[in-house]
Amino acid sequence: MSDTGAVPSGSFAVDLPVFTGPFRLLAELILEQKVDVCDIAVATITDRYVAYAKEAAEEAEGWNLEEATWFLAICATLLELKVGRLMPRHTQQDEEDLLGASPDLAFARNIELAAFRRVAVELARRLEDEAGFFARDVGPGPEFSHLYPDPMQTIVAEDLARVAAQLLRPPPTLDLSHVTPIRYSVEDAMTAVSERMAGFGGPASFRDLVADCADRIHVVVRFLAILELYREGKVELQQGPTFGEIEVEWNA
Repeated sequence: MSDTGAVPSGSFAVDLPVFTGPFRLLAELILEQKVDVCDIAVATITDRYVAYAKEAAEEAEGWNLEEATWFLAICATLLELKVGRLMPRHTQQDEEDLLGASPDLAFARNIELAAFRRVAVELARRLEDEAGFFARDVGPGPEFSHLYPDPMQTIVAEDLARVAAQLLRPPPTLDLSHVTPIRYSVEDAMTAVSERMAGFGGPASFRDLVADCADRIHVVVRFLAILELYREGKVELQQGPTFGEIEVEWNA
């Protein structure tokens, strides 16, 4: 997590019993194990950040998508660390825990260990003695070939037909009715967005870019395509009020 400081965290600050100051500094201290993550209430920080984001959206500075992405990534990391700390860990019991303070159990365990040692020594000796012996992998000589039973003696045409029918029978058709077919990919949606943006000749709203979509799944895939284009730096996204209209502009 050395790249957490690559995205600025804005002026968002927290006031907690264990820390007061910028949230970015708190995240760095937690990742460096200088602050116990179990002492941090992630839910409280999230509520305060939502309120902070609403205030920023109402002001002139507007919404910062990079700051929100950085905040979500840090909170996910903190939750993962916190769950790992709170989950019970498996502790392997040593010999003292198994035997306790009973001398009878210790004596019985020594007897068992001695028996295992004797068996191990005997097995090693037998393996060494048998290492010089090899099995003879040779069949009967040709002079005994007339004694072999004829495997085709009891085979009739009906048996061959039954075996041929089993081998040549086509495999059963796999029922895929429960699988939703993929008829519209993100790549197709990216092409459609590019063509519609070229047709508009300038910025367009998300509502305009999905006006030709017939199904809801097409709208969802086209939204993912716009996010992929934004990640590649091909488009710029603007959104005025929270949950307002999304404006898409193609980068020159």
